[in-house]
Amino acid sequence: MSTLGENLKKIRKAKKMTQKDLAQKSGVKQSVISDLETGNAKSTGSILELANALGVTAEELKKGIVGDTLEPSNVVIVKPNMAPVLSWVQAGTFTNVESIDMSQVEEWLPLPDECTNCFYLKVQGISNSPDFLEGDYILVDPDVYYNDMQSGDMIVVRRFEDATFKKLVIETDGARYLQALNPEFKPNIIPLDEDCNFVGQVVDCVRYTYRAKRRTKTN
Repeated sequence: MSTLGENLKKIRKAKKMTQKDLAQKSGVKQSVISDLETGNAKSTGSILELANALGVTAEELKKGIVGDTLEPSNVVIVKPNMAPVLSWVQAGTFTNVESIDMSQVEEWLPLPDECTNCFYLKVQGISNSPDFLEGDYILVDPDVYYNDMQSGDMIVVRRFEDATFKKLVIETDGARYLQALNPEFKPNIIPLDEDCNFVGQVVDCVRYTYRAKRRTKTN
């Protein structure tokens, strides 16, 4: 009887997908996929994500059935687009999405339909609390133009190798600076100088009150 890893490899190749393609589409780390296919891992809690990305059901993946050979079904498999959760170190070196090595991304979250190159950052610290709490995920759109930003917009800026997100303030005389939403945070005002590079606009925030790693039963 074939193993899950063998079935995964067979279906992936039938779909003409590389391990990297499957990792980007499913949000499962490429190293996990590789371990499964080589037999170094016997089971995974990500069967559903892998199956959705391959266009088959979890049961078909376990049995090694290629979806295209099945009889038509009235069940529509939803395949969500996924966006990477970048580290603040990656954000500090960000120039565009292509500049990021996606094989180094450890976490992916669903991507809204209106975003193409958006990515997530996990909030650290209390500089923008209580609006944004540590552990929140902010969605950043790098395709917007800095000149289109308005006073009050939350933006991500990198300065040298550091990245931060703060509220953009534009004074009536045209002067611009960043401000922390938490009035107790110091420094509360950050000047926007020639060393500051606009990364993108914060367009959404996701807060999980509880998250647990899904586990599957093993025989």
